[in-house]
Amino acid sequence: MPGETDLTRMLQTIAVDRRPGTFCFLAGAVELAADAWATVREQEGLSVVVPVDVAREHGFEPDLALAWLTLRVHSSLEAVGLTAAVSRVLADLGIPCNVIAGYYHDHLLVPADRVSAAIAAIESLSTTAG
Repeated sequence: MPGETDLTRMLQTIAVDRRPGTFCFLAGAVELAADAWATVREQEGLSVVVPVDVAREHGFEPDLALAWLTLRVHSSLEAVGLTAAVSRVLADLGIPCNVIAGYYHDHLLVPADRVSAAIAAIESLSTTAG
């Protein structure tokens, strides 16, 4: 099923879901790949995104506790501008954002202590679009 490509329509209908829990990135924690919610193979090695409690259970101390947000808009893999619009509104507030794109949705990892502000900023795009 193809996704939406019209940026105005995507922004007008954007909504955000927060995945329960708190997450972190770990580099080189290959042993946690089976517990990972996302992985990225980089030249330097495997990066994993795992729940903070899983990381700590395995002796890792996370650098940053992150909230996992999912954009509730089925954007096409060929859509242009959605990531830029979302990252811009977060950057304007000084909120770091790490994006992971899935087939159906874009996922954002933002500092857990800024999650409410991040959600409000993203959802504000629906009132300013078009």
